[in-house]
Amino acid sequence: MAAKSLEGRKAWVTGGATGMGRECALALAGLGADVAVSSLPVSEKGTLLPEQNAYTLTDEELEKTRAEIAARGVKAKALGFNITKNESVQATFDAIVKDFGRIDILVNAAGHSGRAYMANHPDALWHAILDVCLTGHFRTIKRCLPGMIEGKWGRIVNFASTAANVGAVAHGAYCAAKSGVLGLTRCVALEGAPHGVSCNAINPGFVATPQSKIASVQQMKIEGKVMSYEEYYEKERLNIPQQRWIPASEVGALVAFLCGDDAFGITGQDITIAGGSMW
Repeated sequence: MAAKSLEGRKAWVTGGATGMGRECALALAGLGADVAVSSLPVSEKGTLLPEQNAYTLTDEELEKTRAEIAARGVKAKALGFNITKNESVQATFDAIVKDFGRIDILVNAAGHSGRAYMANHPDALWHAILDVCLTGHFRTIKRCLPGMIEGKWGRIVNFASTAANVGAVAHGAYCAAKSGVLGLTRCVALEGAPHGVSCNAINPGFVATPQSKIASVQQMKIEGKVMSYEEYYEKERLNIPQQRWIPASEVGALVAFLCGDDAFGITGQDITIAGGSMW
């Protein structure tokens, strides 16, 4: 992609202050886009269930990401928000549009997980995972898509997962939510296609992020394994065909490519980035 190929574009990355979302934000900023990120702040931690794997951020962490984006020479915003609350999503959308004028690029990276066997799966955990990982995407898309259609240009990238295409024990809600993201993506792609808007999903596998560490600890508990996080990390690394966890920066690079003009013909697709791993 040409340097500054996204100059003048306005992007919103949910879950964008840490992990894969952060790398997407930095990659977009590196290509010249103004970028706003929004993530779940520590003040909303009380809304989470004990079984939820979700990473919350301090104001200092949000500001650090904002400063890193701004250092690329673009406009930057970092906001705390809760993707499960319509009023929070609306307020965040309004604040970004007020400062940026519009949203051309939407990256739905906000997500979390939880593990429970189906026979005794808590209803609250089921609804919580679908609310963030599937309905959350719906909440942001319904607000951004009309402006993209009106402007005749838009890019939407939804984070699904390798879990969208396979199943795993104790991951019923997560797999169901991520499979739903693929269906949502295809429908949005069809609606946007005549209007210069593309919509794709990406399926990351094992990616080294702060949230993946929390998830690994949960997985060890489910499997009854007694080992350090470092030992578990190494065991999983050796199970990946490329024998490496995917750097979050590679995910950011893929998302940035999908947001460029050279990738407009790619729409309605789910693209796996997992080092050859099926899960």
